[in-house]
Amino acid sequence: MQAFADLLEQLAFTPSRNGKIAHLVSAFRTTPDPERGYALAALTGGLVLRNVTPSLLSGLVAEETDPELFRLSYDFVGDLAETVALIWPHSSLSATIKLSEAVDELATTAKTQLPALIAQRLTQMTPSQRYAYLKLATGGLRIGVSAKLARGALAQFGSVDVTEIEELWHGLTAPYLPLFGWLEGGDKPVNLAAAPFRPVMLSTATDLDGLASLAPADFIAEWKWDGIRVQAVNDNGTRRLYSRTGEDISASFPDVIDALNFDGTLDGELLVKRRDDVAPFGDLQKRLGRKKVGKAMLASHPAALRVYDLLIWNGEDMRSRSLCDRQTALHDCITALNEPRIDLSHQLRFDTWEDLAQLRANPPDSVIEGIMIKRRASAYIAGRKRGHWFKWKRDPMLVDAVLLYAQRGHGKRSGYYSDFTFGVWDGDKLVPVGKAYFGFTDAELRKLDRFVRNNTTDRFGPVRAVKPELVLEVAFEGLNKSSRHKSGLAMRFPRINRIRTDKPALEAGSLEELENFL
Repeated sequence: MQAFADLLEQLAFTPSRNGKIAHLVSAFRTTPDPERGYALAALTGGLVLRNVTPSLLSGLVAEETDPELFRLSYDFVGDLAETVALIWPHSSLSATIKLSEAVDELATTAKTQLPALIAQRLTQMTPSQRYAYLKLATGGLRIGVSAKLARGALAQFGSVDVTEIEELWHGLTAPYLPLFGWLEGGDKPVNLAAAPFRPVMLSTATDLDGLASLAPADFIAEWKWDGIRVQAVNDNGTRRLYSRTGEDISASFPDVIDALNFDGTLDGELLVKRRDDVAPFGDLQKRLGRKKVGKAMLASHPAALRVYDLLIWNGEDMRSRSLCDRQTALHDCITALNEPRIDLSHQLRFDTWEDLAQLRANPPDSVIEGIMIKRRASAYIAGRKRGHWFKWKRDPMLVDAVLLYAQRGHGKRSGYYSDFTFGVWDGDKLVPVGKAYFGFTDAELRKLDRFVRNNTTDRFGPVRAVKPELVLEVAFEGLNKSSRHKSGLAMRFPRINRIRTDKPALEAGSLEELENFL
């Protein structure tokens, strides 16, 4: 457990991507099996353990410490696992258990026996070990390590191409003994996953200046719809729907799964579509993450797949072919499929980049968030290969809003107020309309944190209300009606674009201004 604790600490205090990869590679080299495999699984979400909830931990600590001291400590630290690790009053250090042993007992211990087990382990551990143990138990690592970054570290560790690991990933389970055996010179594992996920091809952002040196005739363009990128697979009767990161979301979209009456792998955009009308992203969001979708939701929020690429078809790997060849085959495939829930993403007609700029400025549907531009000769290459696919997004919507509330962040932000709720004027009252926790620099974060501390008017647990004086320019990608929000509106991807110290709060935006965006 100490090695895992050391690794978490190194990763948490290393901001750079390359630095994190270096720590992971070192851990893979120095940690024996199966410990390194379980560490990898913990970092990438590959463990299934008992549900150790925040309320369970809070209740456990409340019995052993002064509740008010714990409340104040939690408010100051901002991270539950770190607070518990530091405030736990009992210490009887003994030989710590291995990470693999901790995983086994957390996975198999009955829920009623978990509090006593956790209390015993916390007493036996040092604060750093407690922190690692609790992060393992709750699954909330938040140390800036994604599954993609971890796979990159594995590729560097074994001197192989990361796409080879990504092709195998969904057929592997903790503690990944065949994977590490191969990366250390053994035989490559066979992909045992039915309907495997294939690494997706990604785009780079561009604008009119970035396109100027390119020949328009070498590219096709199509609308970028405001859904989510998915990969739809039917492999000899096994059907799967994956997000762009490889998460299996099949259970949330049984209607789309039923429509996958082909043998192959398609790349496209998942949407909620009623007849010919694409619904706002908020409608799709109501279905994301559901383990089961009822008949009423299936009827009111029918999902559909808008396809724009073809990876595998009838056992043939199409990825090495040019985009033009894949598009021709894709058109024939979708026409033959004749499935109303699966349609094609149509190409836009343009001769110059200025023509495309005009189309981008006046899309036919408000649910369109920009334009995808793809080189005709490009193969389907996993990852972000510059010069092949581009995304030219619409300019974000902007509104000036007033900072109303702030909450401490987590992980490396646990010492700062970094989650900000903002509002606009509804008559003579400020109404909350959104929450943002990114878009600002580290220096701006420190300024915002200082403002919150110096202008707090009330406290609600970890949340502080502040004087309604600071104006923030908020950028967002879209807006939907929402009965869950007091304002009646919900923003899509809000982030802080600028801190408007030059603007008085009375000159901030209004609810009427936001409603006009609709």
